[in-house]
Amino acid sequence: MKKLMIIGAGGHGKVAADIAKNNGYEEIVFLDDKEDLTECGEYPVAGKGEEFRNYTCDMFVAVGNPSIRKKYQEEIEGAGKNIATLVHPNAIIGDNVKIGKGTVVMAGVVINSDSVIGKSCIINTCASIDHDNVVGDYAHISVGSHLAGTVHIGNNTWVGIGAVVNNNINVCNDCMIGAGAVVIRDIDTAGTYIGVPAKKMDFRQI
Repeated sequence: MKKLMIIGAGGHGKVAADIAKNNGYEEIVFLDDKEDLTECGEYPVAGKGEEFRNYTCDMFVAVGNPSIRKKYQEEIEGAGKNIATLVHPNAIIGDNVKIGKGTVVMAGVVINSDSVIGKSCIINTCASIDHDNVVGDYAHISVGSHLAGTVHIGNNTWVGIGAVVNNNINVCNDCMIGAGAVVIRDIDTAGTYIGVPAKKMDFRQI
């Protein structure tokens, strides 16, 4: 029987479980650190996250926060466990696309040819990633966001819902691109960027 252990019993975990079921997993169990949590949707919560070492099945980290996702992914890798990659059957994946371990690609996503997606990324519902893109490890490309051709998104960067990144743009590590923002120039300084065109927020002026 094909079994998957998912760390993170929240909404993201529910979607990951649905994709896993479509990928042929017959048994799905969650781990989560919330006290008194016994189920996630139709699936049981068997214990806390650190207890993954007690299992020998495939594993997947379904946590939105990239630093926590990275922590668990590295611990699982260090323990020699197998990390699943989940791709929804209704996603469109082009030729020569590479997708890293622990990444989830959700329904309606389009990833065009020769793009490289890092490990433990979230490519969320109906996002599009055009040709020759590079998306770094632990990045999140949110619902309905769009990356044009030859875009480079850095590690741990979050592209918000409905955001657009123009072609031939580089976005550095550790950025937050706000919902609906439009990025038309390279971003080489970590921070939060909002607006049309996207500009770095100065929290001192809030």
